[in-house]
Amino acid sequence: MTDSWVNSAERIGIDLHLELSAPGGRRAALIGALREAVRSGRLVPGTRLPPYRSLAADLGVARNTVADAYAELVAEGWLTARQGSGTRVAMGVEPLRRAVRTPVRTPARARGPRHDLRQGAPDASAFPRAAWSASYRRALQAAPSEAFGPGDPAGRRELREALAEYLARVRGVRTEPDRIVLCSGFAHALRLLFGAGAGGVLRGPLGVESYGLGFHRGLLATAGVPTRPLPLDEDGARVEELGRERAVLLTPAHQFPTGGPLHPGRRASVIDWARAREAVVLEDDYDGEFRYDRRPVGALQGLDPERVIHLGSVSKSLSPALRLGWMVLPERYVEPVLAAKGEREAWASVPDQLALADFVVSGSYDRHVRRMRQRYRRRRDRLVAALAAHAPHIRATGIAAGLHAVLRLPPGTERSTVKAAAWQGIALDGLAAFRHPRSSMTAGDGLVVGYAAAAEHAYEAALEALCGVLPPE
Repeated sequence: MTDSWVNSAERIGIDLHLELSAPGGRRAALIGALREAVRSGRLVPGTRLPPYRSLAADLGVARNTVADAYAELVAEGWLTARQGSGTRVAMGVEPLRRAVRTPVRTPARARGPRHDLRQGAPDASAFPRAAWSASYRRALQAAPSEAFGPGDPAGRRELREALAEYLARVRGVRTEPDRIVLCSGFAHALRLLFGAGAGGVLRGPLGVESYGLGFHRGLLATAGVPTRPLPLDEDGARVEELGRERAVLLTPAHQFPTGGPLHPGRRASVIDWARAREAVVLEDDYDGEFRYDRRPVGALQGLDPERVIHLGSVSKSLSPALRLGWMVLPERYVEPVLAAKGEREAWASVPDQLALADFVVSGSYDRHVRRMRQRYRRRRDRLVAALAAHAPHIRATGIAAGLHAVLRLPPGTERSTVKAAAWQGIALDGLAAFRHPRSSMTAGDGLVVGYAAAAEHAYEAALEALCGVLPPE
């Protein structure tokens, strides 16, 4: 007879797996199993073993059998036993896997950049730990028991109600909780809307801005969705060039990465196009909450809730580690999106959803966004001031918004400047990295400089290093 699983968690807080199949009786089998567990490294030095009575009950052997096995292993030096501390694996025991295997030198982790000026990342050191912890505790205490069972594919109603109120108040979104579906972020939303093959809710071809994230284009290409780039100018995407596309993806609040908003006339024009073509506009509300020169422009969705899918997340306002986003959907897309998502909510943690709902309702989210808006505005002002002092021939373009700025460079200098920055340990991107491969337009040479990711104490040094690699006039 072989006993293979021992669960003593209720008594001592550990699970112990033992194979009692060696010949020679239960005592010998137990000694052999414990030696093997220590020798293999499964029981590491310092691990506390179950008390005699617990282990004996779980294995179905006599208490004295366990006591004798422990005593012999203590005598052999495998275990130690002290009053009040229980029986533990001896600290000096070296697992066999370490003794007999050829040592393998683990390569050192690649060091991060000396100066982090990458776009799209918030200041991780500014995460509101105390306020988030308070919301988490309140949310867990108030959560009904059913919240810890199988989830609703739409997401927790508490968060959908909180978002409906918040988005209406802050972004001018017109919706109700039943038309909000929670997801793990913008990329997850795209996967649900444009599923691979014939299973997607939406179909291509899809109009996109000529400059944007290559990751999103790659995701769409993997799903078999053809994309057609729209030229950009100082008024945003040239939506008048839309034709037979079935949908268009825009960043109307703050075009990424070039930095301008979509002109009011073009906002109205793209809605007219969607109505005439029975098409849909995907609104990536990129940086919608971070406008520094004046109040943010309302969401495009407010012009026609039945023709716009509004997409947002907390990846820049709070942290990308939370993996929480939302889709505000026209009524006709709610059920297809839920069907694409499946019967179980497997993407966004329910406790995190409940915590975010409390964070929003309590006003902590508003306070955090206002605080970060002030911080990022000061960061952008310091970047502009540094350029004026050390490289006045280079200007930061786009509206004062978001977490990045585009620095316009002299023609032909982008590639060498990006290379020089890398040599100096500065992490940033060149503007060309975001250009659609089939776009006929070029936005010229430039750097996409994120001013949010660096910690506050490191930002001044990052600006100094940046100015040191910029090309001369």
